[in-house]
Amino acid sequence: MTSLYHDIIFGPVHSRRLGLSLGVNLLPTESKLCSFDCIYCECGWNADHPGARRFNDRGEVARLLGTTLRRMAAEGTPPDVITFAGNGEPTLHPEFEDIIGDTIALRDALAPTARVSVLSNATQIGREEVRRALLRVDNNILKLDSAFDRTVRLINNPMGSYSVAETVRLMRLFGGRMILQTMFLRGECRGETVDNTTEEEVAAWLRLVEQIAPARVMVYSLDRDTPCRTLEKVGRDELSAIAARVEALGIPCSVA
Repeated sequence: MTSLYHDIIFGPVHSRRLGLSLGVNLLPTESKLCSFDCIYCECGWNADHPGARRFNDRGEVARLLGTTLRRMAAEGTPPDVITFAGNGEPTLHPEFEDIIGDTIALRDALAPTARVSVLSNATQIGREEVRRALLRVDNNILKLDSAFDRTVRLINNPMGSYSVAETVRLMRLFGGRMILQTMFLRGECRGETVDNTTEEEVAAWLRLVEQIAPARVMVYSLDRDTPCRTLEKVGRDELSAIAARVEALGIPCSVA
């Protein structure tokens, strides 16, 4: 069953990809606010969570994060990572850049070994202030689930205009200071066949990976409940084979 995050600061949880992760949710705690409506989103469909579309207050985010980090430090269990995720796309927050600055200051003071991570769908990286903020974090993790606009529409359901070519152009502006994350899956959703694991899909995606030249790539598949129940998880062996093709390009790739 899909579910929302009902707190501004949540966890810590053991992340498959990041370690002991303390989550930060900048989005509404009782609804979802995202520029994608992914068929695999653990928070469910956007339309299933109507309600207040208010972003969480910058000062409250800093206060609660500071309180939690102080408690974790006192208990001798500081987080490995502070992760911006939650009920939608964190970079939509109008004060995202300032919040990243607050978070880095708190991290430096209270949990200096923790890395700051942002899980983003990359729809806001056309905004200079978002790129500036993402260049300051330790793990700038940006999503690209297919090389084809049609497949992105099937899997991610972007709100408004979206172009793979433009997204790739903007990703290249980071000069490799980013991590590329891709969800591989197959199945059916809303009467459409969905599969980004075909040779056509993977070969085209690899060409874009080479162009983007990220610091590393993360490939993964389904692990939690999805709003579309007819999707199939891709096995680890298949993911490892894709990862090997990424590493043949000279780019490290992890499988989760």
